[in-house]
Amino acid sequence: MSGPLRLLPGDGDALPDIPGPRARTRSRPSWAEDPIDELAERLVEQVATAVHPYEVAALLESDGLTGEQITKRYARPDLFTLAEDLYARVPRLYPEPPPAPDPWRPDHLRCALRGLVFALPGLAYVLGAGLWHGTADVSGLIASALAAWAWNQALSHRAYLRIAAEGKAAAGRTLRLGAPAGALGAAVTGLVVSGPGTGAAFAAGQSCYLAAASVLLVLGRERALLLTLLPVTAGAGAVLVWPPPPPLALGLLLATVTLAVLAAAHAVRNAVRSGPMAAGATPALPRSLPYGLFGLAAGVLAALAGSHDPRSVVVLTLSMGFAEWLLYRYRSLALAALRASTTSRGFTLRSGRALAYCLGAYLAVLGIGSLVAGTGPAPLLGLGAVLWTALLLQAFSQAWTPAAVTLAAAALEAAAHFAGLSSGPAQVICRTAAAAALVAAACRMLGRPTAHR
Repeated sequence: MSGPLRLLPGDGDALPDIPGPRARTRSRPSWAEDPIDELAERLVEQVATAVHPYEVAALLESDGLTGEQITKRYARPDLFTLAEDLYARVPRLYPEPPPAPDPWRPDHLRCALRGLVFALPGLAYVLGAGLWHGTADVSGLIASALAAWAWNQALSHRAYLRIAAEGKAAAGRTLRLGAPAGALGAAVTGLVVSGPGTGAAFAAGQSCYLAAASVLLVLGRERALLLTLLPVTAGAGAVLVWPPPPPLALGLLLATVTLAVLAAAHAVRNAVRSGPMAAGATPALPRSLPYGLFGLAAGVLAALAGSHDPRSVVVLTLSMGFAEWLLYRYRSLALAALRASTTSRGFTLRSGRALAYCLGAYLAVLGIGSLVAGTGPAPLLGLGAVLWTALLLQAFSQAWTPAAVTLAAAALEAAAHFAGLSSGPAQVICRTAAAAALVAAACRMLGRPTAHR
């Protein structure tokens, strides 16, 4: 027979041993595809994620590959040699881990509930407007409210610290002592300023309600607090149609205060009984001091705004739920910026954009509210910027800067008010300067990636 010998499938076993390079054709003919490439294509996903050839060897072993198949089909002496070949042929591909859940995703319903419980207590002043008379009663109410705001801000912060360090039972013990003490101190302040009378009695009820509301908000009982406000809400709604007589108005106000105090006492008792205190260091008292000072300064600024135009305080109160939602939204955006940024400068820019977006959204809501209410937008926008930026810094445990800035703004504005200067321009100047200082501090402090870890 002349001519070249044609090698057909299955004829390899009939060939004689030929020394030299042609001997390699016994296991894989030159015209056939490389079976190792086929194996790599079939197992590409598993091999690509391996970090060592031993992982590939374990994969091949679990795939049922035998030693005879390795030597005959793949022309490799053993399992580990084949695994090393596969590992070298397949490029590495390490999949990104699944995105972690966002811990700062806003709870829309909870923020809406908190917005309601921030706004509805203002109806008590509508319902009880005929129960006090003269500037002394009004002064007593304002002084009592300022004392309550300062105390309850500090108390709430301390309770949150104890929840984080020692558990809810420790926070319950703090609230069990601190809330009655704050209510008593605020009531005495109102009595000293206004003297005995209906104004002092209203201040006492106001103090008890604010203390109870702080307890319920700290312990996450917004729904219970909303239910306690039903009597005063119904009474204030009736004012629009039929003004209730003073005894009925007084009864509705007392019912609201009583329900709030009972709900707070029940929540504190459940917190104390929730279990033993966790092992942890009790936070030092001075840590809550700047939060109390900020509460006092915020109260002074709000009171001065109300003396100039009460409608601005109504708009500000109604916006508090959205303001809290935006605090969560900023933290969520900052966390996303932290994951997306590869340089510190890139994160600073993204964080600044998030701050501008959230603050701008809040000021836009305040601007719309001021137009609807027919009040001057400039003082309200300045006050809103001060309060929201200060709360944002406090959320990141930056307490002394917002306390100092708001205290300075409140002192300057109060001095201008009592000196008889034009309240409008003074308010705008003080609040604009304070807002600019707080925004600058927020950009500097929150533009660092370490502030968000």
